[in-house]
Amino acid sequence: MTSSEGAATTVADVLVAELAAWGIDLYFGIPGASSLPLVEAVRKNENARYIVVRHEQTAALAASAYNKFTGRIAVCLTIAGPGATNLATGLYDAKEDHASVLSLNGQVKTQYAGPGGIQEIDQDAFFRPIAVFNNTVADRTTAVKLLTRALRYAVIGRGVAQLSLPNDVQREPLDPDYCARETCLAEVRVAPTEEAVRAAVEAIDAAARPVILAGFGAMHAAGAVADLAEAVRAPIVTTFRAKGILPDDHAWVAGVHGPLGTPHARSLVAASDLVIACGASFSDLTGIPGEKPAVQIDIDPLQLGKHPLAAGVWGDCATALPLIVERVRPREETGTRAWLAEQKREWFERLDREADPAAVPLRPPYIMKVLSETLPEDALISLDVGENQWWFGRNFLMKRQRFAMSGYLGTMGFGLPGAIAAKLAYPEKTVVCITGDGGFSMVMADFVTAVKYGLPLTVLVFNNHELAMIREEQREADYPPYGTELANPDFAAYAEACGGAGIRVARPEELPDAVLRALRMDRPVVVDIETDPKRFG
Repeated sequence: MTSSEGAATTVADVLVAELAAWGIDLYFGIPGASSLPLVEAVRKNENARYIVVRHEQTAALAASAYNKFTGRIAVCLTIAGPGATNLATGLYDAKEDHASVLSLNGQVKTQYAGPGGIQEIDQDAFFRPIAVFNNTVADRTTAVKLLTRALRYAVIGRGVAQLSLPNDVQREPLDPDYCARETCLAEVRVAPTEEAVRAAVEAIDAAARPVILAGFGAMHAAGAVADLAEAVRAPIVTTFRAKGILPDDHAWVAGVHGPLGTPHARSLVAASDLVIACGASFSDLTGIPGEKPAVQIDIDPLQLGKHPLAAGVWGDCATALPLIVERVRPREETGTRAWLAEQKREWFERLDREADPAAVPLRPPYIMKVLSETLPEDALISLDVGENQWWFGRNFLMKRQRFAMSGYLGTMGFGLPGAIAAKLAYPEKTVVCITGDGGFSMVMADFVTAVKYGLPLTVLVFNNHELAMIREEQREADYPPYGTELANPDFAAYAEACGGAGIRVARPEELPDAVLRALRMDRPVVVDIETDPKRFG
């Protein structure tokens, strides 16, 4: 069999075509000797697009973010050795947050495998702790079967699937008509058993003061979460990653629970006698007290029982919650909703008071107030790790925006790659990266990638000239500040040098117009905001 350009169809051609047939068309990475046949196959396939980044960590973080925003799979395509090792941080982010990613990595020719090979590492061993599926294609006749198996594991296992391909195997001719395949599922939905639903309903009906905990695993089931809240008159607290599952002004939403959450969320959980956990993993940052019994609904059965259970429901939240809602005992209003409304009014007024419009350098609460009032309701927000993240979780008021971040791994540098992925996935939407000077400087080389591929996105840099979160952690641990000062370039000038736009904001009255101008531009923009590193006072 031959390709449209006359040469024999290769293993690489077949694999890229197979991925396209499954709707997987986006690749992130850097080309090199050990992956050139795969790169060529992407070039020739009109249904494939290769986004060449400046560091493989960006490729992996972008692929992880792509799945978090869309539920679809993107591919990391890199070389053997250092290309593969550079993926590790981003792929570990995907592993920890259960994001489905496919990593295709070149490998040295089979004849050079072994000690002394240039750019060769034992990639099977290297990726073993990261991947839910991990293999090397040693025989062309197994290539398609291993690829489709990798996809199946990535979807069902909700994690990273890694496939290494020696350069010479990539080049070998292959007829796809004679290739064995496995069936790839587009998604996985698990329906709970009748017994599990009954146990959950009985526990909910027996509770006097239930509270709903919505986690990231329930983000696609927002309507069902709201229906349950209305049926049992239960307030909704969220994990940080589920912030925005419903708008902050929704009548039953009490906000994020945890160190940066709302005081009324903590009060409601403290007074509750049952937590109805929907797609939540009970992380230490969410901070649900261990003595609180829970009805836990989760698609991952291994999550069930991490917290003391009144009932465990193995099932997808979008499938399980409607079954529970239709059977729970309807309740009369007891005043909780009115109490919550008053608490939220006081909390929103407090946030307004914190947002000092005259303080110089700009205070983060004021920046978040401006962003809450300025960003479109359907904007996509890629959030970095650091002090900017703390203020977003506490002070940004969600409408219908969606955001993604590095959750369990908590890696700095997620913001910009996540914004690139979001803009590629949804080119019609406003995409914003909220980051700090520390996080942005880790990946700032790839701002030029956004410029190269014509991705109009806005990067808001909280420039406080230090690793402010670390400084705060040192203060809380009674250590003096040390090693946290940053010598920063002019980020706005850097953006201009890359071919984008740069706006510098030093005074609070400049910020609203600067954000609006950035959102209206048709090219990538960095808004460099001179920011006070102090949390309060």
